[in-house]
Amino acid sequence: MNKNKRWVTFTYISPQMRKVTNIFRNTNVKIAFRCRNTIANLIKHSKDHNIPPHNKWGIYQLTCNTCNLSYVGQMSRSPNIRFQEHVRYIRNNNPQSAYTKHILQNQHKYGQMNSIMTLLKPLNNPSLLISYKQYYIQTLY
Repeated sequence: MNKNKRWVTFTYISPQMRKVTNIFRNTNVKIAFRCRNTIANLIKHSKDHNIPPHNKWGIYQLTCNTCNLSYVGQMSRSPNIRFQEHVRYIRNNNPQSAYTKHILQNQHKYGQMNSIMTLLKPLNNPSLLISYKQYYIQTLY
């Protein structure tokens, strides 16, 4: 390793970090990036406890009122909007999701959002949606 080179470490935040590497291109400074998706960051409690649960997005669970079967899904928008989509699928006889397919095929009842929808994991980072969804599906089954 060349002793004249200096290393600077940045926490990777966004694709705009390419601008940083361009700034140091003609210097002896080398850039290293580190990821923020560590185990400690994933399991620590979120700081947004004051936000009502139905104004957050993340991993949610829908429960059938008739047979108490559960469906785990992910949302990157408001829970109210996602719940309205499920209701619209049921009313239009359109089995777009596993939950609506269950309701339509078995002619079961669904209820109000407050009684059947539970926010399992609120998330601020959309790249973590799939990982947490798989985790909660595995814990249910």
